[in-house]
Amino acid sequence: MHTSITLHLPLATDAAVRLVNDPAFIRHKAAEAGSGVLSVDVTVGTDGSFTSAVRRVIPSDQIPAQARSFVGSELEIRQTEAWAEPTEGADGRRFGTVSVEITGAPVRMTGSITLVPAEGGSTMTYDGEIKSPVPLFGASIEKAAAEAIRQALTSEAATAAGWVADHPEA
Repeated sequence: MHTSITLHLPLATDAAVRLVNDPAFIRHKAAEAGSGVLSVDVTVGTDGSFTSAVRRVIPSDQIPAQARSFVGSELEIRQTEAWAEPTEGADGRRFGTVSVEITGAPVRMTGSITLVPAEGGSTMTYDGEIKSPVPLFGASIEKAAAEAIRQALTSEAATAAGWVADHPEA
């Protein structure tokens, strides 16, 4: 199932990339979402690229009932974002890739991230494919996962706005 989610961030593109790859912000947004962080690993390249790998857990009651029989009481989410270095002449645009895997659950998202300047900050668009190999229930699992990802990212954008207001040095 294809999904596209666009968010507004109150920061210029370079500052937005730094924020979404800041371990303190990553832990904060996970806590705000009610998930526990198992690990955060952020690698900053000398060329301005970033890679973040986050492992966190959420209660499985956030997934459709028909999928709960495949998992335990918690789900481990592994999210990796890899942001390329700034491109000269790209008007501040930044590009990346994203992978979200739910360990033990039959669903995965892979795709791209585009961050572009916008009035009052920037817009970040996640564009990708959500796949579930479960026969009969795969489409409903994909639809539920798409909605859960949309809600989580929308909440994270609101958390980012609050973080920026509380941390003007960001």
